[in-house]
Amino acid sequence: MLEHGVLKRVLLVYREAIRRIDSGGQTPTEAVHAGAGIIRDFIENYHEHLEERYVFPRLFRAHQLTGTVIALLEQHQRGRVLTGRILDATGASKTLDTRSRHDLVTNLAAFIRMYEPHEAQEDTVIFPAFRDVVPAKEFLQLGEVFQDEGHRRFGTSGFAGIVNQVAEIEKTLGIHDLAQFTPQV
Repeated sequence: MLEHGVLKRVLLVYREAIRRIDSGGQTPTEAVHAGAGIIRDFIENYHEHLEERYVFPRLFRAHQLTGTVIALLEQHQRGRVLTGRILDATGASKTLDTRSRHDLVTNLAAFIRMYEPHEAQEDTVIFPAFRDVVPAKEFLQLGEVFQDEGHRRFGTSGFAGIVNQVAEIEKTLGIHDLAQFTPQV
């Protein structure tokens, strides 16, 4: 699922915010708020909704990976709580005091720590198992359902529009150039 690429890019935004806060720099509240908005709308309300409606029930019915699915569902709920906290902390161009900055870093770090293994499990375990339990024709039909839902929620630009939004956030933080992440060896 391409949605995990968007999630990973927002996690980079969160990491950059943590780096800036920890180094005593200005808190990039607007960028973090915009990133959390994408998490709320695109990841939680769209991507996770599709997983919860179509993917996880099929695995339960097939008695496949039920313990992992239960953990993922709990993480979806905890992620929504963390996103709510992040949105609240960064809304309305807030200036954060020391305690609020600390709390924001704690919530951003918790979100990153949970979602990196979360998405890795989905990509390497859940989605391959889902492909195994869903007939090929139905799998293709579900792909169309997911795409139609994306267009309904996000307009004709769909996924590309969301990627463009993330790219704009990255530009505001100066983390948009892929080459800057290449280490000198």
